[in-house]
Amino acid sequence: MNNFQGMKNMTDIERLAAQSMSVWEEWNGLGVSGRRALLGAWAENVSQRGGDFAFAAQMIRFHLQQAETLLEPVHDMPGPTGETNELYTAGRGLFLVTGDESLTLSGLAGQLTAALVAGNCALVAVANVLRHETDALLADLVKASAPNRLVLTTEFEKLDDVLQQAPIFGVAAIASEKRLIEINRILASREGVLVQFVAESNVEQLPLIASPTYLLRFITERTRTINITAVGGNATLLELGSGEH
Repeated sequence: MNNFQGMKNMTDIERLAAQSMSVWEEWNGLGVSGRRALLGAWAENVSQRGGDFAFAAQMIRFHLQQAETLLEPVHDMPGPTGETNELYTAGRGLFLVTGDESLTLSGLAGQLTAALVAGNCALVAVANVLRHETDALLADLVKASAPNRLVLTTEFEKLDDVLQQAPIFGVAAIASEKRLIEINRILASREGVLVQFVAESNVEQLPLIASPTYLLRFITERTRTINITAVGGNATLLELGSGEH
C-alpha cells in the first residue's frame, strides 16, 4: 500500500484513485470466498500486534463471518426451461473510508473490512492521530498478500477535495453528526451518479458498523443467466449488473 504525500491538485487525487481501481476487477473477481480467505489471514496478522489491534481483528473477523452468510451464497431465480438464473453480489468500485478525529482503530477496521470483503477497493483518509495505526493495519494487509494498491491512503487535509471530485462510488465515514451533514452536502453537490454514503455517528458504540447487515451497504446485486437450449448445445451467458444497490 503506497502513501502519496504532498498532493497539490485534483490530478494527483484522480491518479491515486485510478491506481486503486486498476486492481478492482482482479479483487472483485476473487469472489466472496476468495476475499474472505485472504482477509482472514489479515485478521490473524493484526491480532498478533495485541492491544487495540486485537479488538480491530475481532471486528474484521465479525464481518467476515457475516459475509459468509449474507454475501457468499448464490441464489437461484425462476426462469424458463433450459435457462439458469442466478443472483449474486459484487463490489461497486472505489470506496473512500474516513472519519474525523474521533475515528478509532476498530471502527476503521470495520469500515475497511466491509468495503473489501464486499468486493471494493478503497482510499483511506484519517487524521494524524490515527496515522501510525493505519499504516500498521495496511502493512498487515500487504503481508496477507492483498493485491498491490488495493488500499491507498490520501491526505486527511484534502478530504473535502476528494469528496467533491474523486471518482468514488461510495463513502464510509465515522464522525460527529455535524461533520456527517457537511460530508453529505458535499456529496449531494457532485454531478453524475449519486455516491453511496454510509454514515456512523455513534463513535463509541458503533451500532451501525456492528450491525450484521452492515455489509449490504457496500454491494451491488447482479444476475447471471445461462441458456443451454441454443442450437448445437452451445451455452450463452448474460450477466447484468449496475452500480446501484
